[in-house]
Amino acid sequence: MYQKLTRMLAPRIGLYFVVMLAFCGVTALLGQTQAAVAELIVVGALLAAYLATAFRRKREADRFLKEILDSMDQATRDSTLNCPLPLVMFRPDTDEVVWTNDRFLHITGGQERMFDTKLSDLAPAFDSRWLLEGKNQCPGEVELGGRRYQVFGDMARATAEQEEGLLATTYWLDVTDLADTRDIYKATRPVLALLLLDNYEDAIKNQDENIRSAMLSSIVQRLTVWAERSQGAFLRLDRDRYLCLFEEQYLDGYKEDRFSLLDSVREVVNPAGIPATVSIGIGVDADTFEELYRFANLSVEMALSRGGDQAVIKNRFTFEFFGGRSKETERRGKVKSRVMASAMGALVADASCIIVMGHRTPDFDAVGAAVGVCAIARMKGVPHYIVRDHGSTPADDLYERVARIPQYEGVLLDSQEAMLRADSRSLLVVVDTNRPEQVQNRELLDSCNKVAVIDHHRRAATYIEGADLNFHEPYASSTCELVSELIGYLMEPTDLLPGEAEALMSGLMLDTKNFTMRTGGRTFEAAAMLRRAGGDTSHVRKMFQIGLDDAVAKYGIIQNAKIYRKDTAIAVSSHPVGRVTAAQAADELLNIAGIGASFVLYPEDGRVVISGRSLNATNVQVILEALGGGGNAGAAGAQIPGKTVEQALAELHEALDRYFDGDKEGSAEPS
Repeated sequence: MYQKLTRMLAPRIGLYFVVMLAFCGVTALLGQTQAAVAELIVVGALLAAYLATAFRRKREADRFLKEILDSMDQATRDSTLNCPLPLVMFRPDTDEVVWTNDRFLHITGGQERMFDTKLSDLAPAFDSRWLLEGKNQCPGEVELGGRRYQVFGDMARATAEQEEGLLATTYWLDVTDLADTRDIYKATRPVLALLLLDNYEDAIKNQDENIRSAMLSSIVQRLTVWAERSQGAFLRLDRDRYLCLFEEQYLDGYKEDRFSLLDSVREVVNPAGIPATVSIGIGVDADTFEELYRFANLSVEMALSRGGDQAVIKNRFTFEFFGGRSKETERRGKVKSRVMASAMGALVADASCIIVMGHRTPDFDAVGAAVGVCAIARMKGVPHYIVRDHGSTPADDLYERVARIPQYEGVLLDSQEAMLRADSRSLLVVVDTNRPEQVQNRELLDSCNKVAVIDHHRRAATYIEGADLNFHEPYASSTCELVSELIGYLMEPTDLLPGEAEALMSGLMLDTKNFTMRTGGRTFEAAAMLRRAGGDTSHVRKMFQIGLDDAVAKYGIIQNAKIYRKDTAIAVSSHPVGRVTAAQAADELLNIAGIGASFVLYPEDGRVVISGRSLNATNVQVILEALGGGGNAGAAGAQIPGKTVEQALAELHEALDRYFDGDKEGSAEPS
């Protein structure tokens, strides 16, 4: 109806001549006879020129169409003229319609004459670029007259010498019923959501009965209201676990409001001031309900491994994240550490050798954790190696200290030597990262049959799958803290060498900023154990000293800092600086009153490196994940290849705007 009304009201060429003749008549009525005659002569000349041009173009089109039809055999000509599908021939260069059959006239509103009409006027949703690209099928459906069509076509040329000889022939297949059925099928696909009260123990369990009942009642009421929006099935699986089954058509609504259930549940606070939090794991696009439930379980595990209090959607290809901005709190017990220590001991004892590898450009936490794993292997009597590739890293000083320990002679190998030492029974231990693309050597990871992962960073969309052991605790201060806990169960502190204890202590001090950030009771227990093992904090402190030039560079970076979004400091260096210097500058910016988060950007080998730090509410990992980085809520980093510092700064501004304006966390990555 809208298209018909548009065609009725659209000005035609004949209407223009009628208006011009009316002006001639008005001029004559006003007594301007000579002017009226002159105007009439001009209008007549224009009309004659238009008719001549139209006749010539009509004749050329007829000749062009005749040449096309004459080049066909009789069967092809008959099938074209009597095609049961709507058919239109047009010039792709000018979009002018040359010829249509009656069926196409019918779907466009019954217009009798199509000559000198543009196809884009008849079907605004149609784009002919796919024909010029050599394709025979339109990549999408075209809507016309309230119906949906799949368009097929081809290109032909009547005269090979002239470019204007191109002619496109398209066939329009009505797929409205099929498309509607497909849309209904997709809209009614099942979606399974698992909702987990991820801090049940801290917020609810230890309260008085009346308080616990009131809090649970309030939480369940909010969960029920959220589930009722989708008209789905909602039931309780366990004391802190719920299931919701609904149709996919309601999922977009949940995405649009950024899974407001997260904020709603957080409003329930116990007398101690601890808010309740919920993690939502959603499975979609599965072939069976069993696979759907597995996707939902993986989503919940992903949410918990990233700190909880967020929603994760898992389909067969990727993860999608929402929320996850709240600060992580320590909610782990010693049972898991004891179980992991037992499993780790069994894996080490059964291995022919242990190879330990961290992330690219390892820091003190990665190298210290690697040394701790080697200490376990040394006590088990298993050969052990640490991967150290060529090039400068922030942990070069620690590498040199470890190399001077007599028991570590020949332990440091490059990736190629490590691959030569590996066999079918070798155990590769990846520390301080859980992402396969960030390890020191991807080939070494792929070549080892047995892999163990020890990490404290929040899990990303891509992570090392199928590991024989995955000791992943995002609530821990550092990977060295996790390895220290394993050591506490597998060996006596006195069996640990002083150099090994200091290596582990350096990782603790690095990630906790000298025990001032991200510390818990277990952090200090680990530090006390390392101190009893002979670790000297004064020796560790010397590892963090920087030269005078680096100190000047650090304060030069701080001097260039600017405030963005009230409490975020961004410092940009136009020239390369050391990674340790940049990280320390980001830390130092947090000491300025009113600064809640800081970012330092600098160029390095054709890429831009970003170091992010945060004190409280701002989650820098969520922000830098949108730029391809990672880390944890208080400390994160990113590397942006092929961009200038100015371009990277603009991308950081966009990521900050999305974060503070409540947009989706990051972006999904294919897994």
